[in-house]
Order: sequence, then structure tokens, then C-alpha cells
Amino acid sequence: MVRFSVTEARDKLSELCNRVSYQGERIVLDRRGKAVAVLISLEDLEVLERAEDAADLQSAREAVAESETEGTVSLDDLREELGL
Repeated sequence: MVRFSVTEARDKLSELCNRVSYQGERIVLDRRGKAVAVLISLEDLEVLERAEDAADLQSAREAVAESETEGTVSLDDLREELGL
């Protein structure tokens, strides 16, 4: 991955967008030597979002399966258990 300071990226934003969009580069933006953001293509973002959605769906399936085997707790009981 290529790195640019935020200041330099601001001056070259159009060029960096083209590099990300057309060449598939991933660009790390640094502020005071520390990475603070990344420029990625829309395609990369869509892949990340699909992976995130798949992980969320798997977690939901696991929660449903757990509730079927271990039962559920009412909101009132949970509040009491947590002292709320």
C-alpha cells in the first residue's frame, strides 16, 4: 500500500481517486506519521461490506440456535440480574 500525508492527499485528491478507482491501489493516509484513513475502490468496499454482512448473518444464526437450546431471558429478569 502506498502512503500519503493528509496534506499531500488533499493536494492530489483527484489523482489519488483515479489511482484507487482505475488501478485498484489502496492508499493509506497519515497524519503526523500515524495512519488515520484509507482510500479504497468502491469494489473493495462492496467486498468488505458483503463479508461484514455474512459475519453478521452467521452471528444471528448462532444466536437463534443458542436461544433454541438454552432458552431466553425476559427483559425484566435481565434488568433485575444486572441491577438496572
